[in-house]
Amino acid sequence: MRIVTSREFNQDVSSAKRMARMEPVFVTDRGRPTHVLVSIEAYRRLSGQVETIVDLLSEPDAVEAEPDAGRSDAAWAHGEAD
Repeated sequence: MRIVTSREFNQDVSSAKRMARMEPVFVTDRGRPTHVLVSIEAYRRLSGQVETIVDLLSEPDAVEAEPDAGRSDAAWAHGEAD
């Protein structure tokens, strides 16, 4: 668990996001915890949420499907055979 002040958080959000990939980051205001920053993976584990197909397709390394070499683009788009 990491703790950052709200001032530190505001001055370096990127650093807090990097820390949150490894462990929860507690943000304090006047010495009291007010927020917790966690990675999306940690949030999903805590909430019981599963990834949807949209989440998987939005990942940067998602594979794009390509049409078969023997089919025209229009036929491929409509699922038609040549």
